[in-house]
Amino acid sequence: MNTRWLAVAVLAVCAGACSTRAPQPAPEPEEPAPTASAEDLKALADGNNAFAVDLYKKLAEKEQGNLIFSPYSVRTALAMTYAGARGKTAEEMRKVLHFALPDERLHPAFGATAYQLKGGKDKQHELNVANALWGQKGFPFRPEFLELTRTNYGAGFREVDFIADPEAARQAINHWVEEKTQDRIKELLQPGAVNQGSRLVLTNAVYFKGQWEKPFNPRLTADAQFRVTSDRTVLMQTMSQSGEFGYGEADDAQLLRLPYRASGESGLAMVIVLPKAVDGLPRLEAQLSGTQVQKWFGSIWNRNGHVSLPKFKVVQKFSLGRSLRDLGMPLAFEEPADFSGITPGGDFFIQDVIHKAMAEVDEEGTVAAAATAVVGGRVSAPAEPFQFHADHPFLFFIRDAKSGLVLFVGRMSDPCPIARPR
Repeated sequence: MNTRWLAVAVLAVCAGACSTRAPQPAPEPEEPAPTASAEDLKALADGNNAFAVDLYKKLAEKEQGNLIFSPYSVRTALAMTYAGARGKTAEEMRKVLHFALPDERLHPAFGATAYQLKGGKDKQHELNVANALWGQKGFPFRPEFLELTRTNYGAGFREVDFIADPEAARQAINHWVEEKTQDRIKELLQPGAVNQGSRLVLTNAVYFKGQWEKPFNPRLTADAQFRVTSDRTVLMQTMSQSGEFGYGEADDAQLLRLPYRASGESGLAMVIVLPKAVDGLPRLEAQLSGTQVQKWFGSIWNRNGHVSLPKFKVVQKFSLGRSLRDLGMPLAFEEPADFSGITPGGDFFIQDVIHKAMAEVDEEGTVAAAATAVVGGRVSAPAEPFQFHADHPFLFFIRDAKSGLVLFVGRMSDPCPIARPR
């Protein structure tokens, strides 16, 4: 039996330092900026955040210690795959991914969101999105699928020859990934990840670097106790500063908003949700819902206070296939899967969804990265100053306040050392 493969590898990376590069060719003329109504953008962000909570709960059931992933990366990767899904396969994906918009509005909303996140010329953070399709030379991809991904996701089509030279195709894809992520992600596709049966690899890259609006003074960073549990503590390098911050309180948690430079109250920020009890994180996680997260975000307002926050780095890798099946989209991973919108044969199914993510926080700001690979085959008034000491496990979100979209969700509960030159 001849086997045809669809390998859809989607990478979303947010990274730090810039690298020096040779002069690049003149850019191609830009197409008109993608647009969507404010209502559609909000619906997309609300769906993203609901999916973020669903996937966080599923992963938290299985993972101990630290946790980090990018719901935006995973959902965007699956949205592009969904563009070729039909029938019951598409219905299951729509439900799990919280796609509330009809298809003719959904995909333009993804394009407009990516354009909005990119920001204007006056931004002082870096957040860029790029997409590309790598298809087998001569393979009958549906023109309407290629046009949809090009128009709404900016995904240009590049022909490669997996049959004659899969290694050359792999290297070309990895080189593109390295270039778009400023060399932060190398060897995304390991040897053997594509082979003579591969037919399509779809790549997405997101690059982010953000500096705090109010950086922490490194001279004030000192070792301090971090209470991993009520009976276990470790020493961590802990930053501190006093001043005005976005702050809020819930019954059993404190909320802290740390904006990135040139973002302010309407842009990118990290929101930390700190349980009031040292062992209170499981209870907070049990409360998680899209509505609860929005309530947390809405309770924050500017107040004077003192903040202490550990420097930390969280790195994790997941195989998401089982979690996505359990959330309600098993057909996409089975031979009856209907992806006939990609190729007339439609005989493809998703083999797995592999995701890597990291977040690193220090005095200057945040570096965050995520990579997703979808691999498929045939077949107020003044108040008293607050005290916010993140000296025990907490949740954190990296969020764009303008759109309301959550880019990253994480849990910091098991410290690890940091050794990274800025």
